[in-house]
Amino acid sequence: MKHAILALALLLTPLAVMAAGGHGPKLEDANIDLKDQASLQRGAKYYVNYCQGCHSLKYMRYKRMAQDLGIPEDELRENLLFGDAAPTDMMTTALKPADGEAWFGTEIPDLTLVTRWRSPDWVYSYLKSYYVDDSRPYGVNNLVFPDVGMPHPFAHLQGVQAPVYAGGHGEEDGGHVIDVKLVEPGQLTPTEYDVMVRDLTNFLTYVGEPYKLERRQLGLYVLLFLGLMFILAFYMKREFWKDIH
Repeated sequence: MKHAILALALLLTPLAVMAAGGHGPKLEDANIDLKDQASLQRGAKYYVNYCQGCHSLKYMRYKRMAQDLGIPEDELRENLLFGDAAPTDMMTTALKPADGEAWFGTEIPDLTLVTRWRSPDWVYSYLKSYYVDDSRPYGVNNLVFPDVGMPHPFAHLQGVQAPVYAGGHGEEDGGHVIDVKLVEPGQLTPTEYDVMVRDLTNFLTYVGEPYKLERRQLGLYVLLFLGLMFILAFYMKREFWKDIH
């Protein structure tokens, strides 16, 4: 019995460590709101203008996105469609996988499900955590995703961030990066940049599960129905068994 308990404890220890968040930096709360249609529309604009050149949303159609987010078709065609793309097309990119591997050392990931296999908090924190690192190919690294292979897509908006080392010691002294600090302002203030990144994260969260709000509402209806049926079943049981008890 003691050996069985010990074996179970050893199996559960890694899970407990992961749940405690002992690995990697603490993620910031993205505080997304899928009911905020204006935020979702701004996020769609940021994705198309800054991300779609490399990253696709191959499971989402332009027309479906526009309908869900309340974007008229004329505005969709004018502001969110480029080249020969049509509203019925999937939101893909012209970048070939081979080019991505040649330029960045890896195939460029599709972002349709990024907030589901990472998390909205991860994406939000990642986009805020770039810092200068001359040892990297593009001169930047990331606190949330160390040794990142992607350049900072919003560097001109956020500005330049420097690493903050544990104990105040640099990497050459054995220190490790624990935070970042803004040393050169960008076109946006820190508050404005936070709002922009939150809008983009909000949009990517919607893309990962477009039916999320409907699913939650349907789940509420199901729970209310089950609660009502429980009450009816309870009183029917009392009525049927009253003579036996």
